[in-house]
Amino acid sequence: MKRAYRSSKFRHVYGKAASKDKCYDCVPITRNVHDNHFCAVNPHFIAVVTECVGGGAFIVIPIQQTGKLDPHYPKICGHKGNVLDVKWNPFNDFVIASCSEDASVKIWDIPKHLLTRNITNPKKELLGHVRKVDLIEWHPTANNILFSSGYDYKIMIWNLDTREAVISNPVKILDAHKDVVLSMSFNTDGSLLATACRDRKIRLIDPRAGTVLQVGLWSS
Repeated sequence: MKRAYRSSKFRHVYGKAASKDKCYDCVPITRNVHDNHFCAVNPHFIAVVTECVGGGAFIVIPIQQTGKLDPHYPKICGHKGNVLDVKWNPFNDFVIASCSEDASVKIWDIPKHLLTRNITNPKKELLGHVRKVDLIEWHPTANNILFSSGYDYKIMIWNLDTREAVISNPVKILDAHKDVVLSMSFNTDGSLLATACRDRKIRLIDPRAGTVLQVGLWSS
């Protein structure tokens, strides 16, 4: 018996490039070689890590502000080294975290109106890593809980719900890796954290207990 042919609705559908006035043009994207995405988006803004002389910076553009970007557009530029990752707070669209080669993590308040000048003073600064910090992730269900991973092979858990502007002591340190963490991701309720490491192992971690529940080994 001949199998019935199922045609796809999308077989002859083609994408169409947006016009220039609907694109974000002349954005100075960083040339720093790293494995991160260098951009983050939420319902109000798009954040892009950029080139910057004498330190690290990123820009925050309102979603509706398309077209050619002013070369003097204000930057968020409080890091002393290249910015390696930026992530929006899932509970507050006007708060963003950034991490850098200067071994720090910074939390920034973004004004609801358009930026008119450079922002250099963060809301909070997290100082605990001894080498560059390349990954940050907000906890998906617990407000003001941030995870950071650095080249010191440690994942640090930070509680931002304090009055201190500079936080030096993380809530917990996950010390299960013997090499650089290349990626980390939560499940939907934040009860499990998966990490991919340069030692070719994938680990499933209980972040509350700090224990490794399962390890998968890459064969190549």
